[in-house]
Amino acid sequence: MRAEARELVRVPGMVVFVALLALEAVVLWLVAGWLVIELLTQRPASLGGGLAILALAVIAAVWVSAITIGAVRRRPWIRGGAVTWQLVQIMVAVGCFQGLYARPDVGWALLLPSLVVIVLAFTPKIVAATSHPTE
Repeated sequence: MRAEARELVRVPGMVVFVALLALEAVVLWLVAGWLVIELLTQRPASLGGGLAILALAVIAAVWVSAITIGAVRRRPWIRGGAVTWQLVQIMVAVGCFQGLYARPDVGWALLLPSLVVIVLAFTPKIVAATSHPTE
């Protein structure tokens, strides 16, 4: 694992790329935990709906965690997965800026890191670093 960490530092932007993905994964796991606590302590309007949202949060957390681990290992498939997740986050961020219960603070917290990850995913150094398996 130490060799992988040294390799990350050699690629400009790769540390920020991986750190933002890791932060997103941690936040998703925290959201999933919060949803479990809510299901156990509150009476949901729809138990099936609550379980479905929890399942989606866990699937997203697993997905982003796998992308983060793949980024550390410099796997070629991670750029597509990372960009896809960032686009999902951007759509949620857009929703946070509008409506009766708008939360612009949450919108900005989702939008800014997503834009940074998308830009970094297409920088030549990161594309080159993740184009071929390092094994």
